[in-house]
Formats: sequence, C-alpha cells, structure tokens
Amino acid sequence: MAVAGLQLSAPSAHGQGQVLLSSVKSSLFSGAPLRFSPPTSGREPFTRKQLVVFARRLSGLEEAMRIKRERESQQLTPKVKRRPPLRRGRVSPELPVPDHIPRPPYVGSSELPEIASELQIPGSQGIADMRAACELAARVLDSAGKLVRSGDIINIDVTVYLNGYHGDTSKTFLCGDVSDAIKQLVKVTEECLERGIAVCKDGASFKKIGKRISEHAEKYGYGVVERFVGHGVGTVFHSEPLILHHRNDQSGCMVEGQTFTIEPILTMGSIECKTWPDNWTTLTADGSPAAQFEHTILITRTGAEILTIC
Repeated sequence: MAVAGLQLSAPSAHGQGQVLLSSVKSSLFSGAPLRFSPPTSGREPFTRKQLVVFARRLSGLEEAMRIKRERESQQLTPKVKRRPPLRRGRVSPELPVPDHIPRPPYVGSSELPEIASELQIPGSQGIADMRAACELAARVLDSAGKLVRSGDIINIDVTVYLNGYHGDTSKTFLCGDVSDAIKQLVKVTEECLERGIAVCKDGASFKKIGKRISEHAEKYGYGVVERFVGHGVGTVFHSEPLILHHRNDQSGCMVEGQTFTIEPILTMGSIECKTWPDNWTTLTADGSPAAQFEHTILITRTGAEILTIC
C-alpha cells in the first residue's frame, strides 16, 4: 500500500508557517504529501474539528477501497469444496514387452538418469523420426483418455520411444461430474501452455515462457508449480535446456531445430509439493487441485511446431 502523509495546515500563532494537525495512510495517493495552505484573508480558518472530520472521511474511503479489493480478490479465486485426502490406488503390473522391440537405455534401472548437458538439435532425418514418435505419443494419450471412467480430473503422461527418439506429452482429462471451478482450472492451464508456446522461436529467450505463463495464471488467481520443469528431448529423454514455467531470470535463447517440452502445472492452492514414499506419486502440499498440459515442440525460424499432435 502506498503511504502518503496528508497534512492539514492552519496558520501558526505568529501568522506564518504551518502546523501539522493530522495525517492518514492512503492507497489513493502516491508522491508528495498533500498540503492545505492557510486560508486567504477574508475567509474563516478551518477549525480543528472540521479538519479531523475531513481526515476521517478520507480514512473511511481508504477502508472502503480496501474492502472492495479484498472482495474482488476473493471473487477471482474460485471456491472449491474441501477434498478428501488422496489414497493410493491399485497399480497394475508391468506388461511384457517383446524382446525385438528396442528399449531406451534407462529401462530396467532403478536410478534416475542424469540430465544431459547437450542441446538436442536433430537433423532432418531425426526430426522426421521425432515427428513419428511424438504423433504416436499423442495417439496413445488420446486413447488412454477415453478409458477414464471415474474421478473428477486425471492427468495422463505418455512417453514413447520409437526409432531411437522420444515423444513426450500429457493432458488433464475431465471425468464425470466436474465443478465449474475445476473446469476453469483445466481450461486456463491448457491456455498457459498455448501462451508459452506462442513466444517460442529462433532467438527468443527462454525466460519469456515462464513470464507469459505466470501472467495468464495470475489473472485467475492460480499458482504455478516451480518444482517440475520442461526439458530438452530427443534421443535423450531429459536434457538441457530446463524450461521454467514461472517468472525467472533464466539465461539463454532458443535455437532453430531445437526440441524440448513445455509442461506447466497450475494449482488452486499451494505451489509446494510432497512426494509419497513410492518416490513417484506427487501432490500439492495442501491437497488442492492441480492440472497439467505438455507438448513436445520444435523451434523454427519464425515460431514453434507442436510435434505431439495427431
């Protein structure tokens, strides 16, 4: 809140100078304090009672403006019924994969692979292979979404490894009877992904992605989770650059031919997360609803091509 001293003045005993009678805080003024000069000759000077009443009126206006801002803020953030704690569901066993199908190098390892430092810029044949892997990932995601029958929202993340390249995508699906507040969260999250992609092109700075996503999320009172990031993708599943979805000072610019993911997560409550003992399941610290959308994109000279579409 900006603070401006409101100085109401009256002649001093010697007829010169000013006497400070009252001051109030105000969010309506910024800059130098307001000053009321002594009355000109022939007019009655302000009495102390009149000055105090005037100051109280301004203070009351300030309070009314504060209440108005609070009400607008409450209307901006959707109200959501308290949700029951999440419980671990049944996890189906892994399906057997025929031996002749190539596997990425990390399959079968319990250790998370390190994030590769090199930027992934596939050649013309690599881009063709990536398009195939990404299109397949999009088809799998669409098919998996049609199988969902219960719950209110569910996020499905699909990674495909085909011809030595990865396709990575995710989407939050609405299931059953979903409240308007949840529908809005899902809609705005997808819009944030679209806005993040819209700033991408050769030479654009990476930090623009987080800025554009945060600006749109904040219009609706949502938080942007900082813990999970986008990443370079290609023959290596996770590599530089790491794509931050919140406001940041990340250095570096995009390069034509580069491939990476953008995958923002928006939440109605806390942006802090906690992971269960299975070292996989992660949820918001306060149990508030969250949504995520993800695409793998290819940077071009004038924009970005979304690869994970079918």
